[in-house]
Amino acid sequence: MKGTVYKSTGSWYLIKTKEGELYNCRIKGKFRLKGIKSTNPVAVGDKVVFDLEDQQGDEQQGVIKKIEERENYIIRKSVNLSKQTHIIASNIDQVFLIVTLNNPPTFTTFMDRFLVTAEAYDIEAVILFNKTDTYSEEEVLEVKFLAQLYRDVGYKCVGISAKTGKNVEKVKEMMTGKTSMFSGHSGTGKSTLINALEPSLDLKTSEISEQHRQGQHTTTFAEMFDLSFDARIIDTPGIKGFGVVDMEKEEIGDYFPEFFALKQDCKFHNCLHLEEPHCAVKEALEEGEIAWCRYKSYLQIMEGEDENYRIDNYQKK
Repeated sequence: MKGTVYKSTGSWYLIKTKEGELYNCRIKGKFRLKGIKSTNPVAVGDKVVFDLEDQQGDEQQGVIKKIEERENYIIRKSVNLSKQTHIIASNIDQVFLIVTLNNPPTFTTFMDRFLVTAEAYDIEAVILFNKTDTYSEEEVLEVKFLAQLYRDVGYKCVGISAKTGKNVEKVKEMMTGKTSMFSGHSGTGKSTLINALEPSLDLKTSEISEQHRQGQHTTTFAEMFDLSFDARIIDTPGIKGFGVVDMEKEEIGDYFPEFFALKQDCKFHNCLHLEEPHCAVKEALEEGEIAWCRYKSYLQIMEGEDENYRIDNYQKK
């Protein structure tokens, strides 16, 4: 039988068939996936082949035999196990990164790491600036400045308020016919937004549950939902940091679109945009054509620093 993984709890996987039937399945033995040392061999969004086993009471259970080849996936370093990685979800059409200015603060360092990973795995990313109804005039200007910074790079940016419904219809339009993943720090309003998109889901949004999820963010169990307007959404628990995985130093610059566009103008074809002479990226930086906060994020990823997602590069400049 074939189906798609809709929920993972670490040991059991909820699988939905094309006919809409749901089965709880597990895996037997160890799954070795090509070169990926992952804490979770099977991820939400995976297309799998499974066999049904004996019934437990009224429920028929299955065993996953095979994971079909993934079109793409979003991956990050596992929080406690530095050598291990965690696949957040797979087979995604687009990711929505939900950002709040100050409650909680989302720094550009975190945003850039997330966007670099989406670029590396060829997944379209959209930035949603949430809680716009709570901002002062000064903060609204700051959000507009940030949104313009990322629009100039080539990302879609939308100011929304999950609470008041501002631009929720616009997000719906972008989601129709697609599988979208929602991500961001705990407390940025993912669940509130999903409830605004599909009130019947009624996901928990209390402060306590957000804090609780923040406390146990190492067990990142995502869940997929079918929505009434021909869309699928993958909700992910709030993540604190975002460790970039398996990238060669030579390729990191290619995942910053504004660096990649200038690469051919560098004197050296393998320019790392660090100390090299006649570097087009450094020249654009000095001319103010590239944002310093983006360049600082690049340096931190190059240096392999994973703990500085709380450093506010944007404010420092």
